[in-house]
Amino acid sequence: MDNDDHLRSFAGLPALEYFPGLADTPDPAAVAWRLSYGGLWSGGCPCSTCADDRRQRPEIADLSGGMDLDEFVAQYGDVATALIIADGDEDAPDIERIAAAVAKMPRLRALFVGDVIDRAAQISWVHQADVTPLPAAAPRLEHLQVRGSDGLEFPAVRHEHLRRLVFEGGGLPGPVARGVGASDLPALEHLELYLGTEWYGGSATIVDDLAGVLAGDRLPKLRYLGLRNAELADEVAAAVSHAPVVARLEELDLSLGALSDAGAEALLAGQPLTHLRRLSVEHHFLTDDMAAQLDEQLASVDVDTSDPQLGVDGDSDERYISISE
Repeated sequence: MDNDDHLRSFAGLPALEYFPGLADTPDPAAVAWRLSYGGLWSGGCPCSTCADDRRQRPEIADLSGGMDLDEFVAQYGDVATALIIADGDEDAPDIERIAAAVAKMPRLRALFVGDVIDRAAQISWVHQADVTPLPAAAPRLEHLQVRGSDGLEFPAVRHEHLRRLVFEGGGLPGPVARGVGASDLPALEHLELYLGTEWYGGSATIVDDLAGVLAGDRLPKLRYLGLRNAELADEVAAAVSHAPVVARLEELDLSLGALSDAGAEALLAGQPLTHLRRLSVEHHFLTDDMAAQLDEQLASVDVDTSDPQLGVDGDSDERYISISE
């Protein structure tokens, strides 16, 4: 993840900043609209992309920043298919207000909450809240992605059409993992959880909090499982090695974490993984010999062992995750 700037695209669509008074776009359904919920700056979003946009488009240069949900819904609510809500780094988003707007957008299929607003932002600064009103307000939503874990809540929900669910952050709260595992998501194909570190709120435990996800009873169509950015990557790998949900996966993603040889050995000693199309452990602490063993024993699988973190002497003073601050 690159926090140097905000999203350039989302859900396969190019991102476009919305400003109140923006002239009509030729195809408003073909972009992911980006709105700044807080109005925490003046003169529009301060990032270089939007500054360049304002210079090139004089009609929006003098508009003040801040999201006007009512105006956006009135202008594009009937046609918008993807929406990005930017984070202001100071307060949690007004989820109820966003949900009320989303409920008036019948074609919305993809929603991202927590995009950064400037190049100095860190993921740990992104505040969140209970986001379950969002899928409840959008029964046809297919993709929900949330960045930031401070204050994040996700009690169990049922949603018939959600196919992709992603929680990014430096530390996933245990109740969020439990809520996902207890949710009825019959259409979900892609689940991505950034487990993180306890220093940034990562309290999800394998036995108590991830049990529902690893069992997969409520996720009958799941094909991609990402348990990423995990400080306890070895324990995650050991649990995955005998987790029932793995048997139906096409892709298992354990990347961005602190996986060592012990975790890789647990993977190889557990249930067969040769049915997988892809296994990713990118950003790892494996020795060259263990990385070679993964490739050899899973020869039919696309195994990604890129970005090794061990020093040239094959050792490291400490293991660390890729994304925390």
